[in-house]
Amino acid sequence: MIEHDNTIIVIPARMVARRLPGKPLVDLHGLPMIVHVWKRAKAANIGHVLVAAAENQIADAVRAAGGDAMVTPLNLAASVDRISAALKLRDPQHRFSNILSLPATLPTFEKLALQRCLAGLTNTTVDLATLASPLTDPEELNDPHVVKAIAPLSTEREVAYARDFVRKLDDGFEAPFWRHIPLYAYRRETLDRLASLAPSTRELLRQLEPMRALDHDMKIAVVKVDTSPLSVDTPADLELARRTMKA
Repeated sequence: MIEHDNTIIVIPARMVARRLPGKPLVDLHGLPMIVHVWKRAKAANIGHVLVAAAENQIADAVRAAGGDAMVTPLNLAASVDRISAALKLRDPQHRFSNILSLPATLPTFEKLALQRCLAGLTNTTVDLATLASPLTDPEELNDPHVVKAIAPLSTEREVAYARDFVRKLDDGFEAPFWRHIPLYAYRRETLDRLASLAPSTRELLRQLEPMRALDHDMKIAVVKVDTSPLSVDTPADLELARRTMKA
């Protein structure tokens, strides 16, 4: 059963980023971005909020704002591995049975996104859940940085099993297309199993974490939402976030 006292939101964060180095600590109106994300997660009142940081300076920034943070091994590239490492230390008793993985790059996400993703676990046949929104912009359709979730969603169907996650669309894919939002809800046993597995070939080739689950025959529920939250991954995204939050 999904309840707030058995749910935890974990925000994995690290300074390494090719397009925007040090992005968890970039300034957004006087606060590091990671603090904005933590504050929104805390205000959602869905469960405990923990920042799993790769570096001390990220954890220090969150603690200075009154948040809960811990430092995890630096060499963990995948979010699922960082979250699992944090929970093994923080929750060895498995008090938290439902885990929300919230990217540190979403300073304007809405509470509804967390609720919708978590609700994807109400289907007992599902191992994990994630989100997707309609994708129609021709530039984004051809942008390899925009990940596409391949799932039979439609105006009438709001939840479907993931068939694939791709960066490029080829002739074998048909509209409508869906933009993947890398927010995940895991069952604790799923999280632990994924972290025990080596990265799969397609995960490494595409640099897409959900491929590890698909490549090991896990079922991913893709939940449809109307819009994607702004993800701050480039200097241009950062300026847009500053304008959006100021407005």
